[in-house]
Amino acid sequence: MTDSEERSVSEFIASLAGEQTIQDAETLVQIMQRISGLEPTLWNVGTIGFGTYHYRYDSGREGEGHTIGFYPRRGKLTIYLMDGTTRHRALLAELGKHTTTGYCLYIRRLSDIDLSVLERIVDASYRFVAAKARSGPIREILWKAADGGE
Repeated sequence: MTDSEERSVSEFIASLAGEQTIQDAETLVQIMQRISGLEPTLWNVGTIGFGTYHYRYDSGREGEGHTIGFYPRRGKLTIYLMDGTTRHRALLAELGKHTTTGYCLYIRRLSDIDLSVLERIVDASYRFVAAKARSGPIREILWKAADGGE
């Protein structure tokens, strides 16, 4: 999949500002590809995603989301945990320098964190969302559900 400018993931990464941002994005691609076993795809304006799931809410809204993904920007990497950051609070305490919101994990650069802990968090998130999706469309916003829908 490509973005609206028809760039591939590798072209998009090569176009990023800053060598550190490019290196961090390439590392995240390797980690997420290893976890998912899937090729990366571009979503929206610069989100790199792996895997898809279908959602259909009672409101009638439905669509496709990426199972795991990230958005690389200079000075801030956003890693999407579609099951929410709350489910991962114990591991996040071991991660290193970061901030979070509902389903976003923000890291300035990968050298600020423990990559093995990040990999465990992303793996757990991927497995949880993929397992939920196997039962059919996800009907709840996982990160808003108590403890990520458990």
